[in-house]
Amino acid sequence: MNQISSKQIVALLRSEIANYEIEKKNHDIGSVKYVGDGIAVINGLDHAMYGEIVVFENGVKGMVQDVRRNEIGCILFDLEGSIKEGTKVTRTEKMASVPVGEGFMGRVINALGDPIDGMGEIKADDYYPVERPAPGIIDRQSVCQPLETGILSIDSMFPIGKGQRELIIGDRQTGKTSIATDTIINQNGKGVICVYVAIGQKASTVAKLVNTLKTHGAMDHTIVVTANASDPAPVQYIAPYAGAAIAEYFMYAGKDVLIVYDDLSKHAAAYREISLLLERSPGREAYPGDVFYLHSRLLERSAKLSDALGGGSITALPVIETQSGDVSAYIPTNVISITDGQIYLESGLFFSGMRPAVNVGLSVSRVGGAAQTKAMKKVSGSIRIDLAQYREMEIFTQFASDLDESTQNQLRYGKGLMELLKQPLSHPMSMPHQVITLVAATEKLFMRIPVNKIKKAQMAMLEYFKTYAPEIERKLNDTKELTPELKNKIVETAKKFFANPTLVK
Repeated sequence: MNQISSKQIVALLRSEIANYEIEKKNHDIGSVKYVGDGIAVINGLDHAMYGEIVVFENGVKGMVQDVRRNEIGCILFDLEGSIKEGTKVTRTEKMASVPVGEGFMGRVINALGDPIDGMGEIKADDYYPVERPAPGIIDRQSVCQPLETGILSIDSMFPIGKGQRELIIGDRQTGKTSIATDTIINQNGKGVICVYVAIGQKASTVAKLVNTLKTHGAMDHTIVVTANASDPAPVQYIAPYAGAAIAEYFMYAGKDVLIVYDDLSKHAAAYREISLLLERSPGREAYPGDVFYLHSRLLERSAKLSDALGGGSITALPVIETQSGDVSAYIPTNVISITDGQIYLESGLFFSGMRPAVNVGLSVSRVGGAAQTKAMKKVSGSIRIDLAQYREMEIFTQFASDLDESTQNQLRYGKGLMELLKQPLSHPMSMPHQVITLVAATEKLFMRIPVNKIKKAQMAMLEYFKTYAPEIERKLNDTKELTPELKNKIVETAKKFFANPTLVK
């Protein structure tokens, strides 16, 4: 038997390795079997992973969404006009990611991180994966700091905390986006970075929103990620995940972030379109079986991180549009079960002039008082019960002609409260102003004012406090507490204001 030399063994191994590389490269090039409607089915990419980016020979990029026995299904991030049957496709072995960094502040970008505001290129500090596991239980801490919306009805009854997920739900044209916009405006000077994700909206609507934010000086701390109604379904599908990745960059840098997903109904519809084109089995309302996981893995990325990880947070305000007030439909019930509460906006209230049209009975915050300052918690305790009693009494007494004095007083008090909770667009209230208003309301100091003049009296009263008792506002801002002495001082000052007929007109 001939003895094989060490040189021959090395030569044999080298040829084997060379052949293996060739074989591997052959495996990493596939060809298009079918293309259409933003979907491509590819043969030959046996080792492609779910969520991996693939590149077509004409430069168009796609993301693997379906891995089958002999083929893979991809969603395309560009128009498929130049892709046809037989087009070559290569793997990148990289998961879908978006550029992130400080340079994105004040900019409008698409779902792939490219600027679309005509203000030039953006320098990226890093790339973050679009799909990322949510922080684990050990990495989180409980929600304990308030994220003030500046909207009296929400901050007093359904407080939102940093790291919370609060759903905004209601029919179209009931003020859902307005609540999100006012919350972003209210973060001016508070060190909270805002990410607004527009999914399936008209370009003109997004332009109007950006203009509103610029007018109120809120665009400096806001990033707008948009996938317009004219964009393909795959781009609309990936937009909220891209927004979450940008928010995570700031969260892991120890900062507080507010992210708005407007809206997840259109996001679910885009995913349904993709899934049906990929020939996945349709379930209830033609949505695929994993539509719950679609939103749960997105919203779970919102968290308040532990101090060991920097203590940053992402607070999510997902928006859901209902049809004829039906909150028991598939997508609304799914998202309600994922979030930590919901703000339900009612069409009837909106058209009756109650704006924001918050339904006190159906809205809830599952974090509750933990996300409120001590002053707000103390003064807002009875508001919700008082309003619920008023609504109930209003229904029972609308046909009665003879009412006793205590019932009339309670109805007048309830009407006054409803009037105080009305708030004009883009005029968020500071926490001290909210506390002063609620102290005056619960002490029934507005009872003598005609209902149609209550709002005017409230604004005049707050101006009076700013001029003649600025130390009250300062103390509330500094301590965040409402001591009995401070409460008495607020009541005394308010009584002085209401006693002056020239001030209260």
